[in-house]
Amino acid sequence: MTIDYVQLGKRIRSERKKLKITMEELAESANISVAYLGQIERGDRKATLEKIVSLANCLGVTVDYLLSDFIDPENINDKYIDQLRILLHNCSTRDKKMVVNMTKLLLSYTTNK
Repeated sequence: MTIDYVQLGKRIRSERKKLKITMEELAESANISVAYLGQIERGDRKATLEKIVSLANCLGVTVDYLLSDFIDPENINDKYIDQLRILLHNCSTRDKKMVVNMTKLLLSYTTNK
């Protein structure tokens, strides 16, 4: 399977927008130019593995999440973990602990049926 760089760029753009950060902010965090980020997001240029890792770290997602469209579904990890990571990305430690405790509470009710 080959990587569709247009699809990869769309996923990067989508994650950036979810975090409500500008291209300039992401480019600065990832130590790349805004022009290069724009080319990656449009799929005009192939991002190196190093840049994909850097962008994933800046976006608070995993590389496998960014590349999930190109991974065999039989071997993919649980996507819900990545979704939780995105939701918790900008939360304080206190809020993260609250989410963990609430999740434990909810799971205790569903497993005790």
